[in-house]
Amino acid sequence: MLYGIAAATASFLLAALLAALLRAPALRLALVDRRRQRPVPLLGGAAVVLVTGAVAWTGDRTGVVPLGPDVGRLLAAGLAVGALGLAADVWRLRRRWLLAGTAVAAACAVPYGETGPVAGGLAVGWIAVVAVAFRGLDHADGVAGTVGVVTAFGVGACAAAELMDGLAVLLLALAAALTGFLLHNWHPARIALGACGALFAGFLLAGATVFTRAGHEPLAGVGVAFALTALAGVDAVLVLLSRRLAGRPLLRGGPDHLAHRLRRLGLTPQGAVVVLAVASFCGVLVGVLVHTGWAGRVAVLWVAGGAVAGTAALLRVRVYGVRGVRGARGPREGRVPGERRAEAHDARRAGEGGSRRAGADVPSRRRPTQAQGSRTPPGATGAPGETSSRGTIFPVRQSRRAEKSQVSEVLRVRNG
Repeated sequence: MLYGIAAATASFLLAALLAALLRAPALRLALVDRRRQRPVPLLGGAAVVLVTGAVAWTGDRTGVVPLGPDVGRLLAAGLAVGALGLAADVWRLRRRWLLAGTAVAAACAVPYGETGPVAGGLAVGWIAVVAVAFRGLDHADGVAGTVGVVTAFGVGACAAAELMDGLAVLLLALAAALTGFLLHNWHPARIALGACGALFAGFLLAGATVFTRAGHEPLAGVGVAFALTALAGVDAVLVLLSRRLAGRPLLRGGPDHLAHRLRRLGLTPQGAVVVLAVASFCGVLVGVLVHTGWAGRVAVLWVAGGAVAGTAALLRVRVYGVRGVRGARGPREGRVPGERRAEAHDARRAGEGGSRRAGADVPSRRRPTQAQGSRTPPGATGAPGETSSRGTIFPVRQSRRAEKSQVSEVLRVRNG
């Protein structure tokens, strides 16, 4: 108990400190993500991975809270997945490689002796899918960290109920490290998890869920696993369905995740995170109650019904812009009010600049005076009896092609 408190405190402080220190190197190396046209460094996940692994390894090496061979193998596989995510942040690996690498790591960590070969194979695929889906939660400030903290406490409570002290301490260290990271990830975020931290957290949470449910009834285990990770699953299903219905590529990014849709409904960035945290807490609470026997299996159906209803409701939120003649998105489609005001301001500035440029490019015309006594040269533009000052002094015959382009072509102003 005392070591758990010490481990949580150390993880919180070290993660907060290390995340602050890694921000400058991430900016220097251009390891950033664009969020609302501002660069956010991506090495916050490296701080979470390093701190969680170091705290858990210290407890195991000192013998205070030994992890055991199975949990140690899970931690090693999670660290490998974190390294794969760091490579994805640096070299922008495709999602198929992340899914395949995470599945290989899960195959090395699943306890087949307790789950059996068939259930173990299904668990491998489920862990890989949850880890990749959890990465999708890192689309807005504070979402992935908050949901990770809530889920880590829930799975840790299930592990403590099964008397898995090593696994419970590992999850407690993860929750504390994510909390320290959230000090820098709350809106406006100064650093983000990236694929490194998101894949590591999702893999560790899904793998720990499999460990806690190993040996129990498979059908009830599926319900508990779904309830504990329902929010990540809802986000993934919502994104895939919306892109499929809109005819967009499934792997093409866009503002169609949970937090984006809540923002379209008028919530602030902080309010969207709070709503998602409450939804995650409800699912995790049901999962813990069913696992410990305080609630029946039917309670999982409430989580499933809420997930279906939420997905159907959020699918009606318009997030993709209407394409115009040139395939560009309309100025007001798919944007929050702040972006609309900024675009209107930029359009006014561009219009003023374009009008000044247009006024400088169009030659001034005036009537010739009696002293000049010049006539409009043949082929010159303008009304009869009118000529430009340049044409009066230097009467140069213009070609019909130039005349036609000057008269009939529409004046276009860039960004106007």
